[in-house]
Amino acid sequence: MMKEIKIIKNRSDIGAGTRGSDMGIDAIEIAAINKKSNYFDSFEFEDVITENESIYNKVNNSFAKRIDSVFNQCKRLSNHVKVNLQEGKFPVVISGDHSSALGTISGVKAAYPTQKVGVVWIDAHGDLHTPYTSPSGNIHGMPLGAAIGDDNLDYQINDVSRETIELWDRMKNIGILGQKVLPENIVFFGVRDTEEPEDKQMEKYGIKNYMVDEVRYRGLDVCVNEALEKLTDCDVIYVSFDVDAMDCDMISYGTGTPVPKGFDQFEIIKIINGLLDSKKVACVEFVEVNPLLDLKGNKMAETAFEVLEEVTKKIQSI
Repeated sequence: MMKEIKIIKNRSDIGAGTRGSDMGIDAIEIAAINKKSNYFDSFEFEDVITENESIYNKVNNSFAKRIDSVFNQCKRLSNHVKVNLQEGKFPVVISGDHSSALGTISGVKAAYPTQKVGVVWIDAHGDLHTPYTSPSGNIHGMPLGAAIGDDNLDYQINDVSRETIELWDRMKNIGILGQKVLPENIVFFGVRDTEEPEDKQMEKYGIKNYMVDEVRYRGLDVCVNEALEKLTDCDVIYVSFDVDAMDCDMISYGTGTPVPKGFDQFEIIKIINGLLDSKKVACVEFVEVNPLLDLKGNKMAETAFEVLEEVTKKIQSI
């Protein structure tokens, strides 16, 4: 039976340090139009209300910038994802910045509160920071830190205000109270730009990171199958794809935090489709296309759409 796909459009970029990823969805839609694809006319969609105007507000929580609005955004997105999963639909979430992933993971967990959730994180960054450890205060570097519910106080560098602490604790409890995913049920693909606090969390919990060179040396199928074996006790899997997992020199710099020596789009398609073969994947998310930073026209969005089309075909076939 073909799965009913629901596109969830979350045009929010307030968790990032650079403006523009709120336009990523529109850039992907333009890529579809230029390709003469009717993709975005083929599926029902929902728009998530945003608070992008908060970018103009004074930053009161410097170690978790705009945390009040990011909290609201993640809470809204969580509800969209939860409701669609409860209705038996397959949410394909297209977001601006990666702070959204906390909302999506929380929605998956809220829809399946008694089940074990696994996360496959395809990204150049680990996003395991918290307000206590973040060097930038940008919350798009913290979604997994909130999802696992570990503040990593052993590596605290910031003196966090009471207001920020209260809002951070609320973020960790979006959807349902408590931890959304066990850190040992997270697998990274392509992470290659981290700070010491994140490295220590990966080491502490044994989070496996399939770096680009390893995937190419050992074989993509071998690594994907091994990742699924690691998540064998998980009932459902959420896949998060940040376009900076791809090689910025080979694809484009159209993303907020580009990192060289990443995957190409064909490898990304094979990784996600290999995960989908498990039939455990309940939701996928695409994030961080920033057309304002693209020096090659709309190349990053065009490449993201290429991945989106192929992944969607796979979802429909399982």
